[in-house]
Amino acid sequence: MDQPPNGFAAGGFFTHIDGQNRSPPSVIVIGGGISGIAAARALSNASFKVTLLESRDRLGGRVHTDYSFGCPIDMGASWLHGVCNENSLAPLIRMLGLRLYRTSGDNSVLYDHDLESYALFDKHGQQVPQEIVSKVGETFEKILKETVKVRDEHANDMPLIQAMAIVLDRNPHMKLEGLDDQVLQWCVCRLEAWFAADADEISLKNWDQERVLTGGHGLMVNGYYPVIEALAQGLDIRLNQRVTEITRQYNGVKVTTEDGTSYFADACIISVPLGVLKANIIKFEPELPSWKSSAIANLGVGVENKIAMHFDRVFWPNVEVLGMVGPTPKACGYFLNLHKATGNPVLVYMAAGRFAQEVEKLSDKEAVSLVVSHLKKMLPDATEPTQYLVSRWGSDPNSLGSYSCDLVGKPADVCARFSAPVENLYFAGEAASAEHSGSVHGAYSSGIAAAEECRKRLLTLKGIPDLVQVAAWEEMAGAVAPLQICRT
Repeated sequence: MDQPPNGFAAGGFFTHIDGQNRSPPSVIVIGGGISGIAAARALSNASFKVTLLESRDRLGGRVHTDYSFGCPIDMGASWLHGVCNENSLAPLIRMLGLRLYRTSGDNSVLYDHDLESYALFDKHGQQVPQEIVSKVGETFEKILKETVKVRDEHANDMPLIQAMAIVLDRNPHMKLEGLDDQVLQWCVCRLEAWFAADADEISLKNWDQERVLTGGHGLMVNGYYPVIEALAQGLDIRLNQRVTEITRQYNGVKVTTEDGTSYFADACIISVPLGVLKANIIKFEPELPSWKSSAIANLGVGVENKIAMHFDRVFWPNVEVLGMVGPTPKACGYFLNLHKATGNPVLVYMAAGRFAQEVEKLSDKEAVSLVVSHLKKMLPDATEPTQYLVSRWGSDPNSLGSYSCDLVGKPADVCARFSAPVENLYFAGEAASAEHSGSVHGAYSSGIAAAEECRKRLLTLKGIPDLVQVAAWEEMAGAVAPLQICRT
């Protein structure tokens, strides 16, 4: 792949370090996910000396495109949330010519899919009539809107599911029975998948506070890896370097890895997953201040896993989502139909919250057998998959979770404290994005922001003029074709 234009991936800036005898500022970036790569790309484009340390044997972190099926399968992040030019990743996606398959409009009740894209079944294989799906979806939306009143009446936070119960007690006409209630439970199951947490852990005060960009949601048809590959071009990247200690010194930062190697730099950008920070795998010397450590503790980490299955033929209906309804959210199921979006005979089962954690206790074969049994209840003619993949983001020591979530009682300033620097340590990642946590573009933007804050501070400390020149990528991005979006 050709290297992106200088300054493009950095968000439109690069700085030249003037003076022939000055050594450029140096920065160590820890974590090779999209936030870390974005930060390293930005600082490298600004003529800084950058070393990126990644604990895995690959780049991307929780962005992971697998090609073992003979086609790209994203086992981590797979959507662009907000298919619009306002999305910080849009220029790069346009420049690379990557295709998007739009799965929802702006007003999707269930976030990343529109209601008409579902085919829901009961445990006897009977398809739920579409009019019931639409009717229950409207009721679900009304229930969620009523929870705002409950929030306004209570000073203290509570779980979203508790607020929904209060709404139903106040509005008996909204209570559903039989098949209608099973569809409602499936709606709750999908809501939980958005947050990667069970509804009894989701904060009433914060669940709807995320700023969702316009344009709906688009699946990355070619997978996310081409974005990672483009950003990583030409960077000094060291794989299999698990950081165990970060020491702040009077003249910089010392970073020590598991194999005993030490790296030194003027500053450090820490973009490891929140779950890794919460597990105290990395020792900080001196210890992080209490305002920072408490922010790490007060942020929640959700788990969502995927079981991707490749079949020798398509036996399912031509819809985007296949779902099984049930008496509780945990009894429900959700399959993403990649054949609809990409033409490949692949179904991806999505498991979230405690159920996702339980799946990780099973072997790959056992996990696949479990979800295939669900599939055969829905579609009796279902066949066995020819290949399969199972993610384990919760137990993976390099992630220890999928993405951050708002726990009940989360302090209002927790994200600001989490993203704030500690002297010459800077923090980036999806959890550091107040408005777009849990998203790829949120992680990307936080990496750019941390790099810019680090860049300005180091230039000031070293007495180097901040000569910012706007790169020409904006004109180039405007000259290429618009975002390639399809919906069939």
